[in-house]
Amino acid sequence: MLYREALNRALDETMAQDANVVVLGEDVGLYGGSYRVTEGLVAKYGEERLIDTPIAELSIVGNAVGMAIGGLRPVAEIMTANFALLAFDQIINHMAKLHYMSAGKLKLPMVVRFPQGVSKQLAAQHSESYEQMLSAVPGLVVLAASDVNYAYHALKYAILRDDPVIFIEHELLYNKKGEITPDASFDPLKARIVKAGEGITIVSYLKMVDDVMAAVPQIEAKLGTTCEVIDLCSLNPVDYATLEASLQKTGRLVMVEEDHRTGGYGAQIVSWAAEKIFYALDAPPLRIAGEDIPIPYNRTMELASIPTPQSIADEIIAWGERHGV
Repeated sequence: MLYREALNRALDETMAQDANVVVLGEDVGLYGGSYRVTEGLVAKYGEERLIDTPIAELSIVGNAVGMAIGGLRPVAEIMTANFALLAFDQIINHMAKLHYMSAGKLKLPMVVRFPQGVSKQLAAQHSESYEQMLSAVPGLVVLAASDVNYAYHALKYAILRDDPVIFIEHELLYNKKGEITPDASFDPLKARIVKAGEGITIVSYLKMVDDVMAAVPQIEAKLGTTCEVIDLCSLNPVDYATLEASLQKTGRLVMVEEDHRTGGYGAQIVSWAAEKIFYALDAPPLRIAGEDIPIPYNRTMELASIPTPQSIADEIIAWGERHGV
C-alpha cells in the first residue's frame, strides 16, 4: 500500500478499537485530509470523531490537550510543519509539561502529526523541518516515519500510548509504496538497520533515508567498502545502542539530514559519538545537511539547498578518500 494508506489504516484500526480516539484538524473530515490520510473515515465514524477545525493551529492543539486531559485520545493534524509554529506554546508549555507539573495526575494520551521538509516548489513558508526543536523538549516522544511499515505500526503505537507524541511525516513520502508486515513485537523506539555493511555507518531519517540508499551503490563502488544504513525512526528517545553497535563495527560515522546545518538535529548524533565512543571512531564524523538559507521556490535552487543522492555520494566519497576509507 501507499504510505498515506498505511497512516489511514492505522487511524482506522485504532478508531475502531477505541471509541475515545478522535481526529481533529483542517479538512480532516469531509475533505479527507490535505494528503488523503483521513480519506473515508468520516463516513465510518462521523463528524463527532473526525472534526474539521478552523485554520487555527493554536486552537487545534489546545483543544487536543483539553480532550486528552478529559479522557479522549486526540490525534491533531497540522497541515505542514511551518504552521505548527503557531501551536508551539500549546505543544511545549502544555502538551509536554502538564503530566510532569501535575505530579503525574494528568495524562495526555495525544498525538500531533504533520508533514515537513522540502517537497516540490512549496517555497520557504511550507518547506521547513523542526525536529531539532521538538526533540529537545523534555516530555515529548518524537517519531519520524520514513517507510510504509513503520508509519503504520508507529502511528498505532503513538495513538495508544499514554504520553504525548509528535509524529513527523514527509510531504514526498505520501505516495511511497511498501508492505505492512504483521509484527506484535514491533518497537517504534528502535532504530532500523535498512542495509547492513562493514565500512561506513550512515545515519538518517525521513526522506533522506531513501536518498542515502540511492547514493550507496556509487559510494560502495568508488570506495571499495560497504555501507551500513540506519534509519533513526525515533528522534527522542534515540536508540543509541543500535548506533553504537554499528560504529563499533565500522568505525566511521556519516550523518545525513535535510534540515539546515546550523543547529540541525544531526549535530546531536555527532556530539554523542564524539563524547561517548570517540575511541571507536577511525575518522572524524561527517555531517551532510541543508544549506543555511530559506528554502527557495526555484526548483534548481531548491535542490541545491538540500542533500540529493548525487551530492550525498560526492561528499561521502570525497570524505572517504581523505580519510583512507
